Amino acid sequence: MKLKFQTLIALILPLFSFAQDKGIDQIIDEKFGDATGWFVNFIFYQIEFSDDIKIFWVLFPLIFGAAYFTIYFKFINFRGILTSINIVRGKYDSVDHHETIGAAGDATPGGDSIETIAVEGHEGEVSHFQALTAALSATVGLGNIAGVAIAVSIGGAGATFWMIIAGLLGMASKFVECTLGVKYRDIDENGVVYGGPMYYLTKGLKSNGLEKLGRVLAVMFAIFVVGGSFGGGNMFQVNQAFQLVESITGGEASFLHQKGWLFGVVMAVLVGIVIIGGIKKIAKVTDKIVPFMVVIYVTASLFVIFSNLGMIGDAFAQIFNGAFSPEGVAGGVIGVLVQGFRRAAFSNEAGIGSASIAHSAVKTKYAASEGLVALLEPFIDTVVVCTMTALVLIITGYVDPSNSSLNSSEAILLTSGAFESAISWFPYVLTIAVVLFAFSTMISWSYYGFQGWAYLFGRSRKMEYTYKLIFCFFVIIGSAASLGSVIDFSDAMIFAMMVPNMIGIVILAPKVKKELDKYLSAIKK
Repeated sequence: MKLKFQTLIALILPLFSFAQDKGIDQIIDEKFGDATGWFVNFIFYQIEFSDDIKIFWVLFPLIFGAAYFTIYFKFINFRGILTSINIVRGKYDSVDHHETIGAAGDATPGGDSIETIAVEGHEGEVSHFQALTAALSATVGLGNIAGVAIAVSIGGAGATFWMIIAGLLGMASKFVECTLGVKYRDIDENGVVYGGPMYYLTKGLKSNGLEKLGRVLAVMFAIFVVGGSFGGGNMFQVNQAFQLVESITGGEASFLHQKGWLFGVVMAVLVGIVIIGGIKKIAKVTDKIVPFMVVIYVTASLFVIFSNLGMIGDAFAQIFNGAFSPEGVAGGVIGVLVQGFRRAAFSNEAGIGSASIAHSAVKTKYAASEGLVALLEPFIDTVVVCTMTALVLIITGYVDPSNSSLNSSEAILLTSGAFESAISWFPYVLTIAVVLFAFSTMISWSYYGFQGWAYLFGRSRKMEYTYKLIFCFFVIIGSAASLGSVIDFSDAMIFAMMVPNMIGIVILAPKVKKELDKYLSAIKK
């Protein structure tokens, strides 16, 4: 361990001088942007419907896919909520202690493995609650604070309504991909779980006679998830957290000004300590941080809302009126709808496939049990947390079209100002929350990226520590440098994950239906 730590320091030290030379990182950024701009432009290409309405094409498969699954599974996103809560509470744990189901499966790229639902005593690594919090930690974060502020600034209060609708529909997509994540996961001889779209695309599509397509889609997804883990799941998070910490401690007068690398080193060490332990260690951290963060944030939101009790009715009136008859908002109803759906999709990642990686590590014999647990994720992330943020902004009068051009760090400060108007000291709490949001997102995305890395390069200890050292290295780069094009590229890779994932889960939906029927029959008995 000492040698590994010395190796990490040796890699970090040369970065310090690089990170502070803004000319170098800007040159790198420009060159990288020139080389990868075509990919970013393709993924975030906007279809122009009118002068006022431009829609990212990636929203269409996400929205239509979620609507299709909602109908195909007979509104499981609504009728399954009570069952989901009972599973998390442990009401049906006894079901998993009955007879073993499933059998050994095929070898997959990355090593000889076991197709599970449960075999030879290895039933997963974490509880339902831990799997849920690990996945939530990757989605609940800056998007819920900054993204919502931008959405209501552009789309008005009405964007909140469509965020809620998108969150409710997204629950069905999460159910499908997370059920598949458990059904087709691999468990090695030590009980370590490897799961996610890489495996259900490979094995699931093979069982449908589409082996070559499955392998191509799986490799595509693995490449995208590795790239996304370094950027959107790492550099962007630490960069935004540092900017807020610097701002709250005095801005240019702060002792941290021009010392992003120092903040990055501290975060890298903390991240490294957690991720070395794998999903079990990550889950032990997230099952404490995530509930704490959500409770603090929602409690503060409720305080602001009830402090302005007389304005609640007007706020909801603005939301519903703005959703269907917006005034003075670019694009009218469609423009407001697009803003709501866009921010919800960017926040809860339903249909992207990332969450199925965390959920696949759950201890269960029934794949659909975890799919049902995953239903709660978009509900908590979007329907609860995002709505709370929107209500605070609307009630405190911080919804202003002039804020529509804000970047993420500026939007966080806008939300901070809204809370400060009712709770004078809350910006300091919000800063801590943002740092914890960023930290929890980073450790969960490190697990997502490592799973893709292991699929591509094998599961050896050498490959594992190589990835984790690189990940910690990028924490410092993200904190210290202004690599906008790199982050744009990695964000594009996150949404590119949707393409292979959505193709696979639509094809495999009938298998999910069988798993759901099997589990519902088991709990009825």
